Amino acid sequence: MTRKTAFLLAHLVFQTLFSQQAMPRPIQACIHPEALRHNLARARQAAPDAQVWAVVKANAYGHGIERVFEGLRGADGFALLDLAEAERVRALGWRGPILLLEGAFEARDLELCSRLHLWHTVHCDEQIDMLALHKTHEPHRVFLKMNSGMNRLGFAPLRYRSAWTRLNALPQVDEISLMTHFSDADGPKGIAQQLARFAEATRDLPGERSLSNSAATLRHAQDLAVKADWIRPGITLYGSAPDFPQHTAAHWGLRSAMSLTAQIIAVQQMEVGDSVGYGSSFVAQVPTRIGVVACGYADGYPRICPTGTPVLVNGVRSRTLGRVSMDMLTVDLSGLPDAGVGSSVTLWGQAANGVELGIDEVAQAAGTVGYELMCALAQRVPVVVQD
Repeated sequence: MTRKTAFLLAHLVFQTLFSQQAMPRPIQACIHPEALRHNLARARQAAPDAQVWAVVKANAYGHGIERVFEGLRGADGFALLDLAEAERVRALGWRGPILLLEGAFEARDLELCSRLHLWHTVHCDEQIDMLALHKTHEPHRVFLKMNSGMNRLGFAPLRYRSAWTRLNALPQVDEISLMTHFSDADGPKGIAQQLARFAEATRDLPGERSLSNSAATLRHAQDLAVKADWIRPGITLYGSAPDFPQHTAAHWGLRSAMSLTAQIIAVQQMEVGDSVGYGSSFVAQVPTRIGVVACGYADGYPRICPTGTPVLVNGVRSRTLGRVSMDMLTVDLSGLPDAGVGSSVTLWGQAANGVELGIDEVAQAAGTVGYELMCALAQRVPVVVQD
């Protein structure tokens, strides 16, 4: 054996032993299938006569399509944007409906729609043109979208019926469902104006209707003058209130589907006048014991969260102190004498003792919404699915 070979073998042995003994950084996200099932049931309870699209766009709002599938497979269909995500849902064994919420982006997308038996939204003339040129043995199920006031996608009410007529004349099209999206279901403006436009423009048109997102499902299910055959809950499924802060997730009976937890990796004792973190933005006014937590903005926790953002330390409510840095943040251990290195810190979601910290509270402190925090979870954070 040459000296070089011996060195390489010794290096390989060292790497193997080290990899077996090395401890992972103490942070992880946990997905809770039972919470997903509960939230799905809550959506059904709000609209008991409707079928349910489980919206899993953006990789299931950052939770991971494969991780949420078991919890949401009780839905009647899955709704998403991305063809690759549609393929992933089919690969999981789902044979029911899948709806592309923004439809085809180019003509060749329709080939995959045919192969995977996808239902898809039609919201512009160009998509009708694509369908007219598409060669398929099986006609497509489409959802014709109306722009009833959101002013993003869809045909204006005065053009909606002519778009329906064009689609209905195509041999490539089977059943046409009718669809719109509410812009203010979560606020005081409500849905009445958009609902009236939709009702007027679709009067006497056949086809199932899909109207309600999460906010409309929870807040206006009893107000719908037009029967909603399909509801489209998204954020509700993941345990966030669609109208926070007016109502909390607990008000709607929702449970956190994702918990982000880390551990305290160091403890510091601050005296009066001491500061912590970049910019010295927090200065102790009294002697203060603090914990350094293995979580930062590189993990997806918002850098902008100020002092006072809520956390749970060993399931007990506390707060952050100072600036969030790339890999660490600090928390107040005042009144928590048993907390120390190794103590669990719940950044959002469910603590081990059953106490929940809603993601909406953390998002509010950051000046954003729970959707963004869910979707921003960094790839470096290990994710597990609760048994």
